[in-house]
Amino acid sequence: MPIFIPPKPVQFPPIYHVDNDGLLAYGGDLSPQTLLKAYHAGVFPWYNQDEHCPILWWCPNPRCVIYPTQFKASRSLKKTLKANIFSITVDSCFEQVIQACAAPRAYADSTWINPDIIKSYTQLHQQGIAHSVEVWNQEQQLVGGLYGLNLGKLFFGESMFSTQTDASKVAFAFLMNICAQWHFPLVDCQLPNNHLMSLGASTLARDSFLALLQQYKDASTPDWRSLQNTVHLTDNLNHIS
Repeated sequence: MPIFIPPKPVQFPPIYHVDNDGLLAYGGDLSPQTLLKAYHAGVFPWYNQDEHCPILWWCPNPRCVIYPTQFKASRSLKKTLKANIFSITVDSCFEQVIQACAAPRAYADSTWINPDIIKSYTQLHQQGIAHSVEVWNQEQQLVGGLYGLNLGKLFFGESMFSTQTDASKVAFAFLMNICAQWHFPLVDCQLPNNHLMSLGASTLARDSFLALLQQYKDASTPDWRSLQNTVHLTDNLNHIS
């Protein structure tokens, strides 16, 4: 049964309290410190503030993941990459990316990425823990991107957006490329959906995910600063199979 947690909890409840839907706890707060404790425990927040819902903390079974070394670009994405119509930057405008991810979508009137989420994840970005990949068109307009957290040798994808065809897929392909180079065993996608599955995501039993989390979360973290202030042309990704 899900457990109530107070603000600034010392730790998250044991996973055996999770319900059949993957809900572990409710309450707490969204401070960077609490978020880091959650991710280290394999838990993430997901709730609808507009409905005056408390913060909900999840650890679903199975977990949606993607293996960077097994990522294969679709034929249409390869064509987009070869066309070289986009450029890519890293960590150049994190808050712009998360704001774009929070914008209303055609298939939803509201979003779980509320102002508190934006504030806390931006603080994690300022601490060098949360990162963004940005995609720019030939007019130097931000047209796609994604953001997430890096702990050790694991990346926890949070959200992506696109205002031009294939822009978010280009960001995703770039993320897979650098995570493969850094020998990340997987990228956490949290919950499966049709879009993620079309990109090659799969599901992993919660126990297996948590075992990998314990193995890799405290490993040496790569230096994302080496990717900053550099424009990565998408033709650098043409080798993706």
